[in-house]
Amino acid sequence: MIGLDLQLRAARLPEPVVEFRFCERRWRFDYCWPNEKLALEIEGGHWVNGRHNRPAGFAKDIEKYNEAVLMGWRLLRVTTDMVADGSALNLIERALR
Repeated sequence: MIGLDLQLRAARLPEPVVEFRFCERRWRFDYCWPNEKLALEIEGGHWVNGRHNRPAGFAKDIEKYNEAVLMGWRLLRVTTDMVADGSALNLIERALR
């Protein structure tokens, strides 16, 4: 699998900020483009009952995502499979147009 960082460079897209803190709370985005107010969250563990799929983790993620949207962020959520097959890159390209 080609990592998202390499895909973004190969596509000549603007470089994202990684682990960007968007709120005074400890919330961070996996990737973001602050000038465009675009954020990307890669949801891992969806096949193995990872943290994002257990009730407490899921509820915290919902709170984080809703707060981001209320603050004016556009939020893309993708899976690791979407990174691997290039569909995450396609979404990012479309959002940055």
